[in-house]
Amino acid sequence: MTTTETMAGSRLNSVAGPALMLLGMLMFALNDAMGKWLVASYGLGQVILIRSLAALLILSPFLWRGGWKPIAKAERPLMQASRVLFSTMEVFCFYYAVMYLPLADVMTYWLAAPIYVAAASPLLLGERVGWRRWTAIFIGFIGVIITLEPSSAMFTMPAVISIVGTFAFAFMLLSGRSLRSTPDKTLVLFQLGGAGLAGLVFAPFDWTPLNSAPEFALLCLLGGVAMAAHMLVNRALKISDAATVAPLQYTLLLWAIVFGWIFFDDVPGRSMMMGAALIIGSGMFIFFREQQLKKRQPDRPLDVP
Repeated sequence: MTTTETMAGSRLNSVAGPALMLLGMLMFALNDAMGKWLVASYGLGQVILIRSLAALLILSPFLWRGGWKPIAKAERPLMQASRVLFSTMEVFCFYYAVMYLPLADVMTYWLAAPIYVAAASPLLLGERVGWRRWTAIFIGFIGVIITLEPSSAMFTMPAVISIVGTFAFAFMLLSGRSLRSTPDKTLVLFQLGGAGLAGLVFAPFDWTPLNSAPEFALLCLLGGVAMAAHMLVNRALKISDAATVAPLQYTLLLWAIVFGWIFFDDVPGRSMMMGAALIIGSGMFIFFREQQLKKRQPDRPLDVP
């Protein structure tokens, strides 16, 4: 590969990574809104089981075309297993939380995960984060605090479960970056398989008969949306620095406000809007700051899987 090709590829990745992350966040927000709607009528394990099976069915042609060798020879089995464990914890924690809390509130808890990722990436991933991006990350954290107004709901079991899920989500993001040699579809297969097995265990204890074909179709669609979201995020984390793309997950709050208003009639208060402005603004600053750094360092090695 020539120097010109390397520079062009690096510039393309600098744009594609954040774009994929933004699209992935939209898909995750849609998945979360659909999940909140469905867990109000069906058991938690049941929703996750059908969601996982539908996603695996959609993924199966891609796995067949790629063969089973990449799956059987996946790198770092212990890290893969740990990632499956934490990704399964994350999805159960989230859907449990949205059963009892407004969608925007739960997503606000989840917005702490990019802060953990950005702060841990220099230590765990060897990535450099300058003082300007540290400042932006700090401002984003202040925005999260503003949105979390003190209330009795902050100290209930759903809130505690949300915090646990946030840490699990952060580890899932970090491990996705460290497992950069593993194909995206393999990572998603492991995630869906782990969630599906856990759903199979818990579904019989809270199974609700399906009321109609449209609701069953919605459960299956939930799996397709979830699979697309995971694929987009995994790819974004592989082609861009974690400290650059992870803060873009702050846009989840924007989508939570929109979907919460449209589907659940939740209207955000003034503090939510103020916090959202700080969170989204800090995420966008980190993105544009990274673009400036890439222009100043054209010889930076190309980071591709």
